Amino acid sequence: MFGFKIITQYERGIVFRWGKALPGIRQPGLNWVNPFSDRLRKVNMQIVVATVPSQEAITRDNVTLKVDAVVYYRVVDPVKAIINVQNYAFAVSQVAQTSLRSVIGQSDMDQLLSERDKVNAHLKDVIDEPTEQPWGIRVERVEVKDVSLPESMKRSMSRQAEAERERRARIISADGEYQASKKLAQAAAVMSADPAALQLRLLQTVVEVAAEKNSTLVMPVPVELLRFFDRAAPATGQARPEAVGIEDAPPDTVEVPVLEVPALAMPASLAAGPAQNAPLNGAPKTPAGV
Repeated sequence: MFGFKIITQYERGIVFRWGKALPGIRQPGLNWVNPFSDRLRKVNMQIVVATVPSQEAITRDNVTLKVDAVVYYRVVDPVKAIINVQNYAFAVSQVAQTSLRSVIGQSDMDQLLSERDKVNAHLKDVIDEPTEQPWGIRVERVEVKDVSLPESMKRSMSRQAEAERERRARIISADGEYQASKKLAQAAAVMSADPAALQLRLLQTVVEVAAEKNSTLVMPVPVELLRFFDRAAPATGQARPEAVGIEDAPPDTVEVPVLEVPALAMPASLAAGPAQNAPLNGAPKTPAGV
């Protein structure tokens, strides 16, 4: 009765007789082994989830990071898992830690943050290579769980992201202004063909301003009046040089007009001598003896 053993569905059994493994693997169910000479070792065939402790390493672009991961593996060959390695769970954990540090050193920081799928696939291949053939353990999946960045690097990345968004916003704003200017140029070309269209657009602007219910008063100027001043400006420019012809002439050819001052006569009430009755601006008479 002590020789009957029960193996569950997710387990496989290996029988050692006098310390030597017997060929074949015991399947799930009720199995009998010799209680005096045989020993049964059960191996769990389920997928095991192992957490890789956080590893601090330096990336290829000289950034110090802390990365932890999760490894999913299972036993595919119970004989190798029991005979070839003493404790396969501990061995897989150590291989995962060393492989994680190696993969971090071969990758850039941006790759670890943005290309997780490629990093996971590479890490799976690195861990699975020394474990499947000699140990009988297959790594099903490896995932990088968390990447811890230094505070200074986080601030630098936030400034970089802010600058990138500011650049995109300015490019979009400039592109919008460029497209708006093209449309405005096309609208101006259409309105220039018909002056009434510009007047209607001006009236529409007045209606839009009045709808805001503010105190601004807009008095539109007719476009025909502006065109009248535009046509009158060249005529004024041609008449001006004729009026100022004296200023433009050379100084030697300018004739200065002589002003004639009329003679001033003394009143009759001031009767003095013949010299007083003479006009003030008349030439003085010299005495006879002089």
